[in-house]
Amino acid sequence: MPWDRGGVPEALQRYLAAHPGEGRVLVPGCGMGYEIRAFSEADYDVVAIDFSPVAVEMARARLGPWGKFVQAGDFFTFDFGPAPFDLVYERTFLSAMPPPVWPQYARRMAELLRPKGLLAGFFFYSTEEGGPPFGLGRGQLVELFRGLFRPVADEPVTDSLPFFAGKERWQIWQRLPADSDTARAGAIATPNFDQFQCSQGGGSKREMD
Repeated sequence: MPWDRGGVPEALQRYLAAHPGEGRVLVPGCGMGYEIRAFSEADYDVVAIDFSPVAVEMARARLGPWGKFVQAGDFFTFDFGPAPFDLVYERTFLSAMPPPVWPQYARRMAELLRPKGLLAGFFFYSTEEGGPPFGLGRGQLVELFRGLFRPVADEPVTDSLPFFAGKERWQIWQRLPADSDTARAGAIATPNFDQFQCSQGGGSKREMD
């Protein structure tokens, strides 16, 4: 399977080592679910979901006792309960969707996360047409998240699958407060996005205060 890396990416391993047990996490489009066990062992309260019953069945079988965290359903309509998430983990979920669906993705992520909650994971940048996977263009994610999220961290990925090599970024985005002046104005309060965003996956690690 070209999208199955068979384990937990290094950037997520580093993140979990630095931020164990920080609340409730959602893993949408979880596939085989390698990261589910990693989050659980880092003391997160994990909820995972996949639209494919076959994928859910395979993940539950592979995960054993951690399979109980995997739900079958539609990310956009599933009732996750009243408690917001502290973190949502992204990997090959956005890139599996055609671009016309992306604004709905952004709104749903903002709806599910608490204010100042984090959307963290791997984002696929490519100028090639077609998909899936569908690649982000330069500055496209910034516009997609405008008024909803601000960037917190960005760095290149060194252990991508061959198909994604040189085109992935590990990024963390923080949910803006719904009543903030920034959110009302529809702008993200971070200067010089052209330096932040990188369409081809190159460049060094950046962190934003």
